[in-house]
Amino acid sequence: MLSFENDYVEGAHEKILSRLAETNLEQLSGYGTDRYCTAAAEKIRNACECPDAEIFFLVGGTQTNAAVIGGMLASYEGVIAAATGHVSVHEAGAIEYTGHKVLTLPEHEGKIHAAELETYLRTFWEDESHEHMVFPGMVYISHPTEYGTLYTSAELEDLSAICRTHQIPLYLDGARLGYGLMSHNTDVTLPLIARCCDVFYIGGTKVGALCGEAVVFPRHNAPKHFLTIIKQHGALLAKGRLLGIQFDTLFTEELYCRISRHAIEMAELLKKGFHERSLNFYLESPTNQQFLILKNSMIERLKRQVDFSLWQKLDEDRTIVRFVTSWATTKEHIAQLMAILDEIRV
Repeated sequence: MLSFENDYVEGAHEKILSRLAETNLEQLSGYGTDRYCTAAAEKIRNACECPDAEIFFLVGGTQTNAAVIGGMLASYEGVIAAATGHVSVHEAGAIEYTGHKVLTLPEHEGKIHAAELETYLRTFWEDESHEHMVFPGMVYISHPTEYGTLYTSAELEDLSAICRTHQIPLYLDGARLGYGLMSHNTDVTLPLIARCCDVFYIGGTKVGALCGEAVVFPRHNAPKHFLTIIKQHGALLAKGRLLGIQFDTLFTEELYCRISRHAIEMAELLKKGFHERSLNFYLESPTNQQFLILKNSMIERLKRQVDFSLWQKLDEDRTIVRFVTSWATTKEHIAQLMAILDEIRV
């Protein structure tokens, strides 16, 4: 089967596998205290232009979201997210399991609008009975969003200003951050994210690593005893070297950027092929996730040879589907997909 289902169907970039093999017999301390974690953290600080940043390496995205959100919120607080946000719909209630409600706002191609956030927060504090309600304690966004869309620098700055006015943290989920940073249609950089956000993470699992995410508190502002909080959430790896070596490799010679840029180039080639075949887009994502509207009859035939995601039922006859490129996608993969599309449309 040919797969465009997601960006983690492959294992890891060959340079990471090579480094893991080369360092396999080194005797190193655990839980992120080894020299590779230290080196990776310093490289990330430099890339973010945040010399005081605190960096933590966690095993996966859901564990990261649960640890960060659960660790930063008070017992009476919830987290604001778009209705389509990952923590809202695709984490099996992991945030609610920590005891914190997800407070949803309308989504606009996956994004939160600053004006609606401001209205929500102002309305909460003006409500005389707000002491009896779940307090909005954090704003969660993802970049790219669940629909592969991106915030602009102005949108991030507006959200950041509102959060600081209301004294709540802005948290950016960067599971696919590399693909957002390398998009042809963005003015957002890693240093800008570090300036606007109170915490964010750099995704590894979906961007060339076997596993792992790097959480960044850019202003030495991590919650007290955050390492202990990570362990409580089952997200602390005893062999922390596995994460440190991977991120040290990804942030050496701009490997993270280079492989992310490749995924974007493959996504653009994919879009070109879809356009040439007059397929209907649900929206045109500037990143590595592409959303089409296909007839159910076509989906049934295509599914026999290609893995892709069924995203949302549009009506009785059509469904929104998602195709995803990755750091490992090749031109040959895309050519195969186009040949299959041509065959089933005859």
